Amino acid sequence: MTSKTLTLMNANILDVRQGALIGLHNIYIEDGIIRQITTGEPHLAEQVFDLEGKTLMPGLCDAHVHVVASTASFPDLQTWSPSYVAARAGQILSGMISRGFTTVRDCGGADYGLVKSVEEGYLIGPRVLFCGHAISQTGGHGDMRGPGEDWEACTCCSGLGRVVDGVPEVRKGCRDEIRKGAHFIKVMASGGVSSPTDRIGNTQFSMDELTAAVEEAEAAETYVAAHVYTARAARRALECGVRSIEHGNLIDEECMDIMIEKGAFLVPTMSTHEVLKEEGIQNGLSVSMHEKVDAVVEAGYRTHSRAAEKGVKMVFGTDLLGAMHKHQLNEFRIRSQFQKPADLIRSATLTAAELFQMEGKIGEISEGAFADLIAVDGDPLRDIGVLQDPDRYLKLVLKEGHVFRNGL
Repeated sequence: MTSKTLTLMNANILDVRQGALIGLHNIYIEDGIIRQITTGEPHLAEQVFDLEGKTLMPGLCDAHVHVVASTASFPDLQTWSPSYVAARAGQILSGMISRGFTTVRDCGGADYGLVKSVEEGYLIGPRVLFCGHAISQTGGHGDMRGPGEDWEACTCCSGLGRVVDGVPEVRKGCRDEIRKGAHFIKVMASGGVSSPTDRIGNTQFSMDELTAAVEEAEAAETYVAAHVYTARAARRALECGVRSIEHGNLIDEECMDIMIEKGAFLVPTMSTHEVLKEEGIQNGLSVSMHEKVDAVVEAGYRTHSRAAEKGVKMVFGTDLLGAMHKHQLNEFRIRSQFQKPADLIRSATLTAAELFQMEGKIGEISEGAFADLIAVDGDPLRDIGVLQDPDRYLKLVLKEGHVFRNGL
């Protein structure tokens, strides 16, 4: 059992706001909260770790995961036993925290029971913020029926999504997910790769339906994230008040300007598109779905580099499926082609915390924040590769003061 008090000595703190290392400090942690940061003598604690000058930074955040998606074949996932799904999710979660992720946002599939299991220690993993089932229209990105299947789509538990149509059903679906503990609402507002009957260019849901989802989320003091690829779909979602655009590979500069004006966020998930192209088939993606990937991969590089250049608020997200979760840290390598290390680190810490409405609690090392911390051997501001090889560089992982990895 981890002690209630912990002191980290001689930690070279990475200040994510400044984008700089600020020198050696001592950190005192009590009941999972950072209570003191000092260059002087810290409070005495039950446990003391000497970091010997290693870099201490906030735990990483991944804003787009599917912790129950242990296969890329969503139709298969719908037929699995819930207990089997949960067992495999446990393996995915433990892998995430071993890579330094202390908070993840699940964008379809996780539920209250899975999250409670992590909170109570029955499953090992990062803190999970979840939307429950993503809200999809008939024939949308959350409807996994093939064109020859006529069975009635489940309205509450169909794999990673629930199928609803019309404003009353959208309201009921959103209210029900919030009732079941959802931290935010996810809507499928355009076509996608891993759905059998839509095209990437589709817009999904009427404006009234999208507005209804936003109204229900705001009534519950939360927000809507939207699965979107094209500029046309993104403009519609942003006009209705959606807070975060997931993927967005085909958005244009007008959309970027609207996002900046409205303070909306972009979660690119570039790693999944790159890996799906290479490994999607062997991980359960159908041939017809795999053919959609090319339409978004190359466009993503152009779009997301321009969004970063313009100053759109970008958040780290991966959207990986099945055995491809092992590539989670690859997002840093891909985006390092157009983002500086300090900006990349902020996208996985400070900016993610803002999107999650958890400012001051996660994403930075400050008094009063959760003790979600990682220590690495090296300077990720000079070499982002330090964050991509946890077996070599990651020496300590704390979540709320509990030690999940100790290689000091």
